[in-house]
Amino acid sequence: MTYCVGLYLKDGLVMLSDTRTNAGVDHISTFSKMHVFEVPGERMVTLMTAGNLAISQSVITLLQQGVELDGEHHTILTVPSLFQAAQLVGVAIRHVWKRDGGPLREQRVDFDVSILVGGQIRERQMRLFQVYSAGNFIEATPDTAFFQIGDHKYGKPILDRALTYETSIEDGVKLVLISMDSTVRSNLSVGLPLDLLVYRRDALRTEQRRRIGEDDACFKQISEGWSTALREAFRALPHPQWP
Repeated sequence: MTYCVGLYLKDGLVMLSDTRTNAGVDHISTFSKMHVFEVPGERMVTLMTAGNLAISQSVITLLQQGVELDGEHHTILTVPSLFQAAQLVGVAIRHVWKRDGGPLREQRVDFDVSILVGGQIRERQMRLFQVYSAGNFIEATPDTAFFQIGDHKYGKPILDRALTYETSIEDGVKLVLISMDSTVRSNLSVGLPLDLLVYRRDALRTEQRRRIGEDDACFKQISEGWSTALREAFRALPHPQWP
């Protein structure tokens, strides 16, 4: 299992993923689920993956090698728009399904993959998409300013309560870290280190890309501060007074 979250904000994108994969409690590994394709000044495209690791790695490899889209051979670095990048991801997913779907069914393994695609290409709009295992996708909007994939139930409440399209990038970073901290505390299949990416609209290059480990002072401060704030808020609430 995994947890990835992407924020679509007025001023840019904030994207965060964990790195834990597991095939049982005694088989835990670390793999990056964030893949950045960047040509500074020309494009910045980030993909985050959840689901079956073998499927997602096959999809990423196809995106690097190239697949056919609208009669032309494209890679993630040659598509002319983010919309077509999302289309290309969908085509790659369906290609892997055609190759591996049958054998997976025979082994009673679900074809499970979902991918967040965010970024911007020169002279195009910044966009964020969520691509499903069927290859279809939806787009983030000011009304729906974040996407989550993987085990998102523990990290969703803070985003539902506090996040809007107008949220600053700095507050967005705090929110995704709190969302991830809540998930890590409640789900052993999600864990550090984390991969964080910050992109400012129209910059056409990443503003910050950081690997967050157990000893990261900023993450510790936010985690401990959020726990303290929750305890204090709980103690400050009045006891229920039933009529």
